Amino acid sequence: MLEGKVFVTGASSTIGSLLVPMLTEQGAAVQALGRRPVEFVQGLKLATLDLADKEAELPQGEAGTLIHTASLWLLPGWLEKFHARGVRRVIAFSSTSRFTKRDSASPYELEVVNKLIAAEDHVAAECERLGMAWTIFRPTLIYGGAGGDRNVADIARLIRKFGFFPVFGSAGGRRQPVNAVDLARACVQSLAVPASFNKAYNLSGGETLAYADMVRRIFETLRRRPRLVCIPMPAFRVAVALARLHPRFAHLTPDMALRMQADLVFDHSDATRDFGYCPGRFDPTYLTALD
Repeated sequence: MLEGKVFVTGASSTIGSLLVPMLTEQGAAVQALGRRPVEFVQGLKLATLDLADKEAELPQGEAGTLIHTASLWLLPGWLEKFHARGVRRVIAFSSTSRFTKRDSASPYELEVVNKLIAAEDHVAAECERLGMAWTIFRPTLIYGGAGGDRNVADIARLIRKFGFFPVFGSAGGRRQPVNAVDLARACVQSLAVPASFNKAYNLSGGETLAYADMVRRIFETLRRRPRLVCIPMPAFRVAVALARLHPRFAHLTPDMALRMQADLVFDHSDATRDFGYCPGRFDPTYLTALD
């Protein structure tokens, strides 16, 4: 059982919405913070806080721990305020994208990479200055959650809409999808473990499979015959441009096609050693609840 109070920022996010009830069940007193009003288990309500507004004030309350599940680049500028509210332990989420997209031709993706790197450096330096123990998690491809995600759930949406999925080349690049439940659990597992203090961890999923095989498993989960259509890069660029007209797919870039051929594989053995991280195999059955 966990003791003490915990701030959770981004509490309505994919990871945050799973983490809040998990912490509550473990006995922690949670102060859930987010942009959207949400009611969690046992009547726990989310307090509104827009981290993008640097002039905003924290809601009333104190806690010894901050778990930040929103975008990491929103955290700089807030750590001193949380420190003043009693926070001495910080867990925050970055992404392995800081490594996999650093050579991207997309200005948008390069901007994200630079923001992640700068935010990681800031969090580590500011926590050390303030005397707060920090841990940064860098997940691979995140999936799961009742509200869906921008990875596996988006693939499923395209399959449902068109009945096929476009790929570039053999789409043989290896992936390690990681369930958001495993990431929320990693927060609970590492929260009070000194071996995890002042470290950054790459958190990959428990199964490594080719991108094409990942997509085939999504087809099978949706009870559809896998139809992967190989298209040339010029056509892929046109398809991405059209998809980006919809706000849901505004994050897509042509470089995603090239990465279908690249291995994006990371070792998580240090997290297993330090706090017992043990992710499961890729299981997209949650998609059936999103029909």
